[in-house]
Amino acid sequence: MSTTQRPLGRTDIQIHPVIMGTFAIGGWWWGPTHDEDAYQAIETALDKGANAIDTAPVYGFGHAEQLIGKAIASRRSDAVIMTKAGLRWDGEGTPFFKTRFGGKTLQISFDLRPESIRVECEASLQRLGVDEIDLYQCHWPDPATPIAETMGALAQLREEGKIRAIGVSNYSLEQIQEAQNALGDIPLASIQPRYSLLHRRIERDLLPYCKQHTIGVIGYRPMEQGLLTGKVGPEREFPEGDERATQSIFSMENRSAILDALTGLQDIQRNHDASSAQISVAWVLHQAGMTGAICGARNPTQAAENLASARIQLSNADETRITEAFQGLPIRSKR
Repeated sequence: MSTTQRPLGRTDIQIHPVIMGTFAIGGWWWGPTHDEDAYQAIETALDKGANAIDTAPVYGFGHAEQLIGKAIASRRSDAVIMTKAGLRWDGEGTPFFKTRFGGKTLQISFDLRPESIRVECEASLQRLGVDEIDLYQCHWPDPATPIAETMGALAQLREEGKIRAIGVSNYSLEQIQEAQNALGDIPLASIQPRYSLLHRRIERDLLPYCKQHTIGVIGYRPMEQGLLTGKVGPEREFPEGDERATQSIFSMENRSAILDALTGLQDIQRNHDASSAQISVAWVLHQAGMTGAICGARNPTQAAENLASARIQLSNADETRITEAFQGLPIRSKR
């Protein structure tokens, strides 16, 4: 696969197909992380040409954005910054879920009201240390705010030069259509859905629709938070603060089934001199309509390994083998 940058929908933004994900480096959900490692991971990604960096205010409750700001301070032109709005933890909005961070219980809430979007945008600009966000995305749909109102606020921010392009995340096909209708002549740049060998729902309608209408698709969790790396077997224990231990997809039965499927693909890994994780990401990148895959990294080694996924040229036979290995896998998960 060529590592040539790909267009983001109908915008003038070009991105490397492997996108640097910063969910983990904020220090939330996966437990504590080391800032210097995180900083070096971002530096490594940029040095090797992975210009797109995906983040959100809720990733470490501002911390991930601050780390990115430090890393790009002297090289802003090297980076395409993708951040989000719509999840608040200050008591505003419609309750979504509760979490623990810094010894406190926080209520995470949906909030895509126009006034909230503006507050969030200004805060992200400050944390990132930039004048303009390249791609500003709605993190999740807000059930209490009409999509047209949200899109109107984003269009205004675009007009003011605070954001370059508008995207959405976790939206259904119907919500994507509603968003584009509300934007009118302004292109909806992208959708960010979950997509991997274990989670392929977008293939039914969303992925073909976006391909037909030139909307970028940047999938998250292509390695399913480590499950597709081949390193999360039944014996794996997660440290305190790592929320993966509470997710049903990480059950012992699921881990065993996934590990067996990956073991059956070792000849493909050998032929491409690639790891299970790299093959899993390459499979995502080869699917028609996919623009890129968000790959999290907490240190420079992981960042470099993720980027190598883009060089893998899967044959049709490889792709079929990989697909069949995971079709019908008895995975049980609530999320």
